[in-house]
Amino acid sequence: MLSRSFRRLSEYFNKMLPEVVFVLGAPGAGKGTQCSLISKHYGFVHLSAGDLLREERQRPGSLYGEMIEEKIRNGEIVPVEVTCSLIYQAMQKCGKSRFLIDGFPRNKDNLDGWNRVMSDKTKLLFVLFFECPQNLCTERCLGRGAAGSGRSDDNLESLKKRFNTYINDTMPIINHYEELGLVKRINAESVPEEVFKGVKKEFDEAGLNVLGN
Repeated sequence: MLSRSFRRLSEYFNKMLPEVVFVLGAPGAGKGTQCSLISKHYGFVHLSAGDLLREERQRPGSLYGEMIEEKIRNGEIVPVEVTCSLIYQAMQKCGKSRFLIDGFPRNKDNLDGWNRVMSDKTKLLFVLFFECPQNLCTERCLGRGAAGSGRSDDNLESLKKRFNTYINDTMPIINHYEELGLVKRINAESVPEEVFKGVKKEFDEAGLNVLGN
């Protein structure tokens, strides 16, 4: 009887944990666009690790602003303690229970930091991985920069560094989660509406109800 009660209590608290989907892919794979569609359709809150870092970089009086700017400009990864702290603050501030965390974890240090600091505070549902060829991703990023994205890393020099970081640091993380059976691969070469059909299939099969249902 006691063990049954403990199990029910454990299941109750597991349900209370914020649910997280990691969203990964190369620069320009369309992660942000798809996260916006998922948010509208399924009610997830979109937290972009990159956006949170850029906001912190621009915040007056930030202790981390200069360091974040240098890391982003050089295509390097910001220390995990800073990123996890910003993600957790954003999750607490909005008061919601389902989150898309876009562009994280990007390397082993990110992964280890998340497991150390956040794994007992959240429930990871799966990793959404957008696959897209490098040449197409580069074309998209340069087009975004030419259109005035305001991002200091939407240029060819930064992109080369970002792709090196992605291949050397992020792909091993995707492989790690794939070994755990947690990766859902999405072909991201088409227009956003077509890509979202693949996303929708994965979310529906995972039993994540459409917003309002």
